[in-house]
Amino acid sequence: MADPVIVISGHTFEPSILDACSSLSFTPPIPCDGVAVADFSVVIPNLALKATIENWCRRNSVDPPEPLDSLTALKIVSILIDKLQRLELPRTQSDVSIQSSEEPVAPTTGSATPPSSRNRSAPHSALRGLLCAVKSIITSKHQVLQVNATAVLVNISLENRNKVKIVRSGFIQPLVELLNDGFPESHDHAVGAVFSLSTEHQNKAAIGVLGALPPLLQALHYDSQSKSPVKVPNSNDAALALYHLSMVESNRVKLTNLGAAQILLAMVKFSHMLNLVMLVLRNLAFSPEGRAAMLDGGAVECFMELLRCGKTQSSLAVRNSCLSAVYGLSYGGRRFKGAAKAAGAEEVMMELRSTVNERGKEMIRRVLDVLKEEVEDEEEVNWEELLDMNQGGGSSEFNASY
Repeated sequence: MADPVIVISGHTFEPSILDACSSLSFTPPIPCDGVAVADFSVVIPNLALKATIENWCRRNSVDPPEPLDSLTALKIVSILIDKLQRLELPRTQSDVSIQSSEEPVAPTTGSATPPSSRNRSAPHSALRGLLCAVKSIITSKHQVLQVNATAVLVNISLENRNKVKIVRSGFIQPLVELLNDGFPESHDHAVGAVFSLSTEHQNKAAIGVLGALPPLLQALHYDSQSKSPVKVPNSNDAALALYHLSMVESNRVKLTNLGAAQILLAMVKFSHMLNLVMLVLRNLAFSPEGRAAMLDGGAVECFMELLRCGKTQSSLAVRNSCLSAVYGLSYGGRRFKGAAKAAGAEEVMMELRSTVNERGKEMIRRVLDVLKEEVEDEEEVNWEELLDMNQGGGSSEFNASY
């Protein structure tokens, strides 16, 4: 093979063979592990096999293989089709009924039996096999294997129906290992994979419990050490992963204990990734622990300065996230009231009121009421319900801008 590629069933082909199969409307049968036919819907370069072939050729002083030309590929596939047609002849009626409707050798008449459940379940069996193969090499000490395995996992995780299966297959701990000690390129892929998996609600708590929060936060921590706009590779994906993970209260508590409020507030002051950082801070503001840590870190003064000086004029999403965070902090009782008055929050809220939507006006009214009335030290609020309601104000605008 000159340029091997791997398909979702876990099998490897030469690209010209896939092209020939497509030209002849032929899907080769692969009767193993319950997979009736190869699935060509996803094609990924098999860089690990290619590197192995090239290394073997180099060690044995052999020229690397040349790509298979299209004419030869068509002849090979035609011969395979001919052989399969001859094998079809002795089959019984029940055997014929289990063949894929995409195979040109299957009869179109003579049987009313629909494709068997074996075909319909083939993608699931193929996914299990592929995940097993990837998991066996994802923490390999060989850089090429490790990098390519994490790249494959990222691609698999992009399909929504695969996200929960990947987490339940035990991939979070290997990904955390790569986040901590993987090769640089593997680390970047691992960050992307965790971000992709974190978008599924069922995965959020498990990802936090299994230790992904510290290395994700560490990536942002490095970025916050300098005022210069130098970006850590994949820091955007790390911030997005933290945003999705911080929608769960257990993760908000963990992030607070890790010092996330101080790190993120420092990034706001240095104008690092404001869009993404404010989304995480907004979520933390709706947690009692996160809110207390943010008040200790001077969040009210920081946010008022952000809103007052017009830094957010170029980003509606940042302004809305900032206002939402202030709204969450307003449930902090006297501590918030004192910090807000000292920071001139009433003036800022009055100026902002004419520029926001109805939901924004409601949040501003709440903040102004807190500043004018006596409030308890800490109000009793259903924070999960409040945060779920408030997600509609900022996340939709954020998603629309990306």
